[in-house]
Amino acid sequence: MPVIHITKENDEYQIIQSLKTNREKRSKLHEVFIEGIEAFKQALAAHIRLTRIIIYNYDALSDWAKNIIRENDSVPLLEMPFSMYKTLCDREEPVELIATAEKREYSLETLSLPPKPFVLIFDRPSDYGNFGSIIRSADAFGVDAVFVVGHGIDWYDPKAVRASLGAVFRKPVLQVQSMGELQQWLHEQKEKSGMIVAGTDSTGSVPVSQRELIKPVSVILGNEAKGMSVALKTICDEIISIPMCGDVNSLNVACAGTVLLWEIFRNSIR
Repeated sequence: MPVIHITKENDEYQIIQSLKTNREKRSKLHEVFIEGIEAFKQALAAHIRLTRIIIYNYDALSDWAKNIIRENDSVPLLEMPFSMYKTLCDREEPVELIATAEKREYSLETLSLPPKPFVLIFDRPSDYGNFGSIIRSADAFGVDAVFVVGHGIDWYDPKAVRASLGAVFRKPVLQVQSMGELQQWLHEQKEKSGMIVAGTDSTGSVPVSQRELIKPVSVILGNEAKGMSVALKTICDEIISIPMCGDVNSLNVACAGTVLLWEIFRNSIR
């Protein structure tokens, strides 16, 4: 494929930079920035369409990287000086290639789910690390889709992508537009599949050890600092707590979510 050489911070370079740093630009262009070998592998495994591959020295690339370029020979290949390339990377030791890719977007209307869905609903997530961690757990334990409620982080921000090790490319993640839309969807799922809606809270009245949750189920995780909103609590069939024996009175949301997702996964495969 022909190589496009970039030697200055031209329009193309600035677009790439904005996809890394600017949520509005990612939304407008429907593209994302990918950095990191594992994120790259997960995006390719999920058949995410690359829009650019960016390198700084073709001759120094590993066989793995050269093979990716060969397999995506219709994707523009951009080569630039290392000093410019490093500016695009967050890592001290930049990976050998980075990329931009098409952003997959989902809605409740178009979402396809199995007959007994397993859904994670995250209320106003505000921490990239927590979000990435819970997405990894969601992928590991068979969650079918992740819904984000209210204003929260951009899950295609490079920090979230990196924290998820690319798992964000493997699961449908979507923004719920309103509480009414979510309530209507959950009502339809209850009618259709008998779905249970379980919230999580340290003051929950039902210990997870005493409740054998199985699919179909929707699990609601509250905001890291504020917990679940009142509106979300009202749509829960039950509020689950996790028994603990230490002096702390709550778990990090990613830890609590992982415990609950594992319990549902374990119960559902028995």
